[in-house]
Amino acid sequence: MGEAQRSSRKCTGAPPVSGQAVTDGHAIVTLTPAQDHKRAHDGDKGPNTGGMGAYCPTPLVDDKSLRWIEEHILVPTVHAMKRSRQPFKGVLYAGLMLTPQQGPKVLEYNVRFGDPECQPLMLRLVDDLLPLCLAVAEGRGLPTSAAWRDEAAVCVVLASGGYPGEYPTGLPIDGIERAESRPGVTVFHAGTALREGRLTTAGGRVLGVTALGADIVAAVAQAYAAAADIRFDGVHYRRDIGHHALRRLGNPGSAS
Repeated sequence: MGEAQRSSRKCTGAPPVSGQAVTDGHAIVTLTPAQDHKRAHDGDKGPNTGGMGAYCPTPLVDDKSLRWIEEHILVPTVHAMKRSRQPFKGVLYAGLMLTPQQGPKVLEYNVRFGDPECQPLMLRLVDDLLPLCLAVAEGRGLPTSAAWRDEAAVCVVLASGGYPGEYPTGLPIDGIERAESRPGVTVFHAGTALREGRLTTAGGRVLGVTALGADIVAAVAQAYAAAADIRFDGVHYRRDIGHHALRRLGNPGSAS
């Protein structure tokens, strides 16, 4: 059994969170921690997927925990790559398990934004992402931090029936304009295509319906209201995105 497998076994039952940072190879700008929902069905059941939804900020990571993640995981990782003469510039993603006794543990690294964690992050980011990316690409130095909206953001992924197994494609999609007419709602396209001028499904994860709200409860309600506006045959989505946060707030019921 490999080290990652042993670590994953030890962390069974611990809630996962996504820690992300933009780095120029020297310094980092830490992004708001988010929580992804990997399992296909409510209650974190069913097969693993690429992600059925996400929200941020997450109450599972407070300011003290975030500083620990920066100081003990993100910054040392960037510095280690620099010392090895293989500096990395871009988005560093750390999939973390929050173990109750041992604290945050790294389950995986990626060198990209998390999907669907990126969608709620983009709605909460005050400034445009482009200047930050240009600063990394041109080596002009990074700002000390990014500015975030006070609102919470939630993304609900609308998937094709059968995903993550076999699923049909080419199914007509309706209702996106109505969904995006709701305040604070943006619908991100993941697996769509235009066929003879008609928007159709073209993948397993089809749309990321993302909403801002005054708090996590309001953002969840708005995201699910928008998700209900959209139709295609066999559409499937989880009804409990954000349930870890809702439980923390004493609202354990269905998110839909």
